[in-house]
Amino acid sequence: MAIQTRNKRKAEFSMASMSDLVFLLLIFFMLTSTLVAPNAIKLLLPNSNSKTMAKQTVTIYINDKYQYFVDENRVSELQLQDRIDNKIAGQIDASVVLRSDKSVPVQYVVNVIDAVNNINKKYNTKHKVILATKPKR
Repeated sequence: MAIQTRNKRKAEFSMASMSDLVFLLLIFFMLTSTLVAPNAIKLLLPNSNSKTMAKQTVTIYINDKYQYFVDENRVSELQLQDRIDNKIAGQIDASVVLRSDKSVPVQYVVNVIDAVNNINKKYNTKHKVILATKPKR
């Protein structure tokens, strides 16, 4: 009389759990890659020890050729105030982050500050300009 077991072992491998794992990893890397925001415009930022952190509403770049960029879109000095106004329209206390190359003369930085101050006067708002720096070593 032969004794047979009820539960037979299968030599197959179920791929269902492996595909679930692959999809979870794919979702994880897709989400984490969107959180990384590299600077598309290469700048040499000035050094500083201060650590002011703020939620940035709009970012303005001034490169070493003295060109203005509002959120990576090139604008002229005459269009600067209108573009900033469009980006922060409807907000009362937005933060404008200024990323300027350290070789840029101060006048170009002052032009951005003046544009934001003109918007503040026009709409009676409290927008502020924050100068981005890199930490000292």
